[in-house]
Amino acid sequence: MKKIITLIAFLSAVIGFSQELQKVSNINALPQPPGYYANATGSGFALKTQLKTIITNGHNDQGYGALWTLYTNAAFRDNYYENDNSLIDMYSENPTGPDPYNFTTTGQQCGSYANEGDCYNREHIVPQAYWDGVATNPMKNDPFHVAPVDGKVNGLRDNFPYGRVNSASTTTANGSKLGSNLNSGYSAGYSATVFEPVNEFKGDIARSIFYFATRYEDQMVSFYNSATVASKNMFDGSANNVFSPTFLNILITWHNLDPVSTKEIERNNVIYGFQGNRNPFIDHPEYVCQIWAAACAALSNPTLELASISVYPNPSNDHKINIDSDIAIDDIQLININGQLMMEIKKPIFNNNSYTLDNLPQGFYFLKLSSENQSLVKKVIIN
Repeated sequence: MKKIITLIAFLSAVIGFSQELQKVSNINALPQPPGYYANATGSGFALKTQLKTIITNGHNDQGYGALWTLYTNAAFRDNYYENDNSLIDMYSENPTGPDPYNFTTTGQQCGSYANEGDCYNREHIVPQAYWDGVATNPMKNDPFHVAPVDGKVNGLRDNFPYGRVNSASTTTANGSKLGSNLNSGYSAGYSATVFEPVNEFKGDIARSIFYFATRYEDQMVSFYNSATVASKNMFDGSANNVFSPTFLNILITWHNLDPVSTKEIERNNVIYGFQGNRNPFIDHPEYVCQIWAAACAALSNPTLELASISVYPNPSNDHKINIDSDIAIDDIQLININGQLMMEIKKPIFNNNSYTLDNLPQGFYFLKLSSENQSLVKKVIIN
């Protein structure tokens, strides 16, 4: 009798899971409909409030359990890097080479874990502890800011804000880092512990947080007043500006340096089919600087960010130089004093934010580093 009851329970679970899979597999990826943003006519914080109304209307909360099966949709699978249909996990994906591990089946959901690669979890980009004392739904279940990630790294990130790590206490298998924030450049003003994802996903995370600040605009003050976690430092306690200066600068910079990708567009369309609303900062990236115009203007000098890149030793006595950068470098050029291009590396692969040029002949050179529409030239001497 006990075996029969167990078998019935098992079959019920299988049937329930199959129904959830069918529900998700039937989701249509719906593109932005004509006129969806027709009422987004303002500027500044008035525009943000208009967007809040647009993306709240039609938002049909599907519940927390449905996220597991949503993640089986192709938009959440790797059809962009290795094209192996494994789960895209921002905390373990290696966009420039083989992944350290993969999640391929729904049986790898957490559960307990001891190491990276044991299981994947549902990570709240804005930590649940920030707002859970005030409200639970729909923000707990909103896939625009709840992402599938490795359980171990999810625990490591904990409730810390995102930032720009200066000194890493822990580095994960794909190069994400936990450590003290770099209190200079665009991240100046904060030096406590932060979590930094790899460059490939910084814009994704920034746009997720901009979405949260807009969709839940009318609740941001109560969230802030009730929160005691470290992530509270990302915010300023207001419904309009929402963010503290340091973290607004970080998010805007990440948004600009890591533009909207095909993956984000496809995921935006699938989530629209799933719960009936969209992320406006994926559809219209320009909304960020239309809303937070003053902060964008203050960050508009492109040489400011690249000036913080470190090139050493200089002069060099061992025919090599190192380049340290926490932003994606698209192109490295070494040019001699006669203007001749001696070496060029396109899309260089940095290891833990560091790249080495070696076997360099003796001489005086100009080193040109380019990222998006920014460039920086440094003089280097090889003795």
